[in-house]
Amino acid sequence: QVQVVESGGGLVQPGGSLRLSCAASGSFFKINVMTWYRQAPGKQRELVAEITSTGSTKYATSVEGRFTISRDTAKNTAYLQMNSLKPDDTAAYYCKTNAYDWSTGSRDYWGQGTQVTVSS
Repeated sequence: QVQVVESGGGLVQPGGSLRLSCAASGSFFKINVMTWYRQAPGKQRELVAEITSTGSTKYATSVEGRFTISRDTAKNTAYLQMNSLKPDDTAAYYCKTNAYDWSTGSRDYWGQGTQVTVSS
């Protein structure tokens, strides 16, 4: 079993910054892709940023140039540095971790989410 815990959300003014963390722990052989999603009230969950085990990244168009995803492989943790935040970035942010274990193969695990609110 794999546990995924997000942290770092909060209230920030427009133009401000936050750094989210996503930590994976438990029983697994390898962490593959780590992905940040977000979901605003009344909207569908959308992919924000993704990073592979080799460090390749991709971003939603709406955050490119403002958000940066990174990971610390030794700590099984991914980070999302969010700069120049806008009110439209307000959402619950979720981390999805794809982990491989010999007994279960590759599976996706989700965290409980962390709230980001951008408001003056």
